[in-house]
Amino acid sequence: MTEGAETETRPARVVVADDQTVVREGIVMLLGLLPGIEVVGAAGDGEEAVQLVAELAPDVVLMDLRMPRCDGVEATRRIRAEHSGTQVVVLTTFADDESLFPALRAGARGYLTKDAGGDEIVRAVQSVLSGDAGLSPSIQRRLLERLSEPEPRPVAPAEPPDGLTAREIEVLVLIAEGLSNTEIGRKLHVSTATVKTHINNMFTKTGLKDRAQAVRYAYAKGIARPPVG
Repeated sequence: MTEGAETETRPARVVVADDQTVVREGIVMLLGLLPGIEVVGAAGDGEEAVQLVAELAPDVVLMDLRMPRCDGVEATRRIRAEHSGTQVVVLTTFADDESLFPALRAGARGYLTKDAGGDEIVRAVQSVLSGDAGLSPSIQRRLLERLSEPEPRPVAPAEPPDGLTAREIEVLVLIAEGLSNTEIGRKLHVSTATVKTHINNMFTKTGLKDRAQAVRYAYAKGIARPPVG
């Protein structure tokens, strides 16, 4: 019997990870009523979820994001790195970019908010086991919106000053626009740690000491334009 046939003839084995006991027990109870799903374990945080995956080898983990000890993003990253046979569907209250995109980058194949109905959860589980994405309609819309957003275009001189790279110029432009490191990371699709590295390199090359000096430098070098008015 092929693996695909096995998946069709037996229920999907699911682990639920959520730090709120009442919520976790409610999800387990709901899943117990749904066709095609067997709950094999429940975890109170990401660390416990990773341990249960190692012990039980479930097909899918329904993963909350904001949990103590080890959050859902880090748990997802570890599960996908160490147990590639287990898929992750995020089930969370939060649908903001700071929650959504790190989870997908960590390897989650599905993303649902906790107002999802039982049928939607079953569809998401079946989708990720079939190799598709299990995303709620609102999350699909947000992804399309994100893809349609224009990339930041720095107003850079023909010859970048002080040996700055193109990426450092981009970061400098966004600093001049008043964005935080986290916001810059989202814009450029990189981690906050990477943004900090670019800023440190830029400061070293230019001799700048803080963001205020960086903004003045960007205006003086024609890298960014001061706000009008």
